[in-house]
Amino acid sequence: MFDRFRTFLDSLTGSGPSAIQPGDPRIAIVALCFQVMEADGHIHEKERKKARAMIKDHYKLDDAALSALIAAGETAESEAIDYFRFTSDIKRHFSEEQRIDLIGMLWEIVYADGKRSEMEDHVIWRVADLLGVSGRDRIIKRQEVAAKFEVAEETVAQQEK
Repeated sequence: MFDRFRTFLDSLTGSGPSAIQPGDPRIAIVALCFQVMEADGHIHEKERKKARAMIKDHYKLDDAALSALIAAGETAESEAIDYFRFTSDIKRHFSEEQRIDLIGMLWEIVYADGKRSEMEDHVIWRVADLLGVSGRDRIIKRQEVAAKFEVAEETVAQQEK
């Protein structure tokens, strides 16, 4: 009986099993998404929408759960001093294939606004390195996403001019 009462209270307060827990590795993923979005100095609305849509779709979240996860990720990102906190958590919980797919997801956020910057390149390079994703896999994912978004693969220096 006590368990049913606790479940009822949890459902009212949102602190039950469906709530976002502090150790949830999805928080690290969302935090890295924010790191990438902020890399060029501007969080573009297209990047924000792309990140929200991918997270919602991938984790099959309703709007309330999505908002809670994004708030937790944004808070974690704002308190972070480096990427290691997030990448070490992801590396513990995800396979190599999942980590490579995450790099693809981060490239999708970069290209959501139609271009990539040197700083975005740098952030993804560092994150990939810390996740144990090879330079080859990182570049392949970048090229796949650029082709998907129909963005010419120019050097970053050419884009900055």
